[in-house]
Amino acid sequence: MKNLKTALVLLLLSITFTSCKSEPKSIKQAEVVFKKEGELTLYKSNRDSIITTLDIEIAETPFEIQTGLMYRDSMKKNQGMLFVFPNLQERSFYMKNTRFPLDLIFLDHNKTVVSFQENAQPLDESSLPSHAMAQFVLEVNAGLAQDWLLEVGDKMDYFIFKAEE
Repeated sequence: MKNLKTALVLLLLSITFTSCKSEPKSIKQAEVVFKKEGELTLYKSNRDSIITTLDIEIAETPFEIQTGLMYRDSMKKNQGMLFVFPNLQERSFYMKNTRFPLDLIFLDHNKTVVSFQENAQPLDESSLPSHAMAQFVLEVNAGLAQDWLLEVGDKMDYFIFKAEE
């Protein structure tokens, strides 16, 4: 009887170990799609001429700010992500898990461009500092700041779509 119990235990163990799959497990990232939450306009510093108008997605909660444009493969030329912070301070971003190059435009509490970082490279965790006090950060496709001839002192205005009650 003891040999029969031992044989059954060994049989069960061998079935358990041979039925386990040895395939590597991978987690698939769900596709993150752009959600238009507002519109933003950039103006030359004299506010007489419009540089461009963009559809924007807003990042203002801690999770949205931390995640930003991570895990996305691209963004259209007329789109951007606007980070809205509750206070004015020096900012620093990085490109961890961001798969395409970006220009980062730093703006103060008056919505005036105070600095920008051009052509931030995908997946690079190097610090991208504002070098100035900023309350807003606009992320757009790399090369657009140069195409727009953007300068410190240029202005921004935006509005957020609100759901009707």
